[in-house]
Amino acid sequence: MSVGPAIDTPTVQTTTFSPAQLAVIVPSYNERGNIELLYEKLAIALGDTAWEMIVVDDNSPDGTADVVNELSRVYANVRCLRRFGRRGLASACIEGMAVTSAPYVAVIDADLQHDEAILPTMLEAALNGADLVIGSRFIGGGSAGDGLSKTRLSGSQLATKLAVMIAGQDVSDPMSGFFLMRRDAALKAAPKLASDGFKILIDLIVTSSRMGSPLKIAEVPYVFRPRHAGESKMNPLIVIQYLGLWFSKLTGGVLPPSFLLFGLVGGTGVVVHLASLWLFTSAIGANFVVSQIAATLIAMTWNFFLNNNLTYADRKLHGMKLITGLIGFCGICALGGIANISVANAIYQANHQTFIAGLSGAIMSSVFNYAVTRAFTWK
Repeated sequence: MSVGPAIDTPTVQTTTFSPAQLAVIVPSYNERGNIELLYEKLAIALGDTAWEMIVVDDNSPDGTADVVNELSRVYANVRCLRRFGRRGLASACIEGMAVTSAPYVAVIDADLQHDEAILPTMLEAALNGADLVIGSRFIGGGSAGDGLSKTRLSGSQLATKLAVMIAGQDVSDPMSGFFLMRRDAALKAAPKLASDGFKILIDLIVTSSRMGSPLKIAEVPYVFRPRHAGESKMNPLIVIQYLGLWFSKLTGGVLPPSFLLFGLVGGTGVVVHLASLWLFTSAIGANFVVSQIAATLIAMTWNFFLNNNLTYADRKLHGMKLITGLIGFCGICALGGIANISVANAIYQANHQTFIAGLSGAIMSSVFNYAVTRAFTWK
């Protein structure tokens, strides 16, 4: 019996592989000057621990992702998850946690304000049974140090008091951005977390509790340090986003976190609408129906651009999508505009009160526009 030529079986080369026990998630935006130093400090702090650093970068214009990728060519435990077309610290943390297989995940800021030296102590607390370990500035041995100005410290303390109201657990620093937890506990809560937010910790605590799985929490003190390089991301928008998250959790999640911000945008739209209506009726002398149509279009356009830059900054439309988004938004909102004009005109014909009529029509449009925004424009 004829036997064919022997087929060489390739030899598989094997190397020793130690899976990461801890993944350090680093959300970043314009942190080029901090990343390499952060890695060096983490390496010193974690020593022989099997760990990896996952930088989730929101397509920073300063080239942060390029720095991370260069580091990954030198160190095997560095990865970059670069995101396009979306931004937000909370969603960055969630995505970073999802791409690792490490059983424990830590979140730390890229700006070096958090003390990486306590990570081994935090990991030990988790290994001893804690679901969540918080790096706290406000328990014995901890301090805000020089990391916060007096104004920001006062704001942080107020935000902390608000957070404690909804936390349902005794936590000294629920506003901390520095924590370590079991990955499975984080991913269990992830589908119900708000993706558009600046503070994920309080969301994790409240959401896990309301899902019937309250977290066993431990806290480790540390001293908050000044930022090493770059600029702080804190701004009024982040404050409003936090208040939106707080309001959403206070209502049991009935209202999404973007509700407050959208409501504020709608409030400015009402002012723009009424100002435009006055301009056309009083200053120009146009009849009410024409004036109401013009004021509605102006307010609609105002709301679109303001929501694009504020309410939905994490999914902001650019280029042609901005134009098509505006056209589509106005087209769909025309249905609400028809109701706006009809209601306003009926009220005006009844009492000739421009303000009351215009306000009624504007409120009608605002409610409709919110539904449209969520369902069609920034889906």
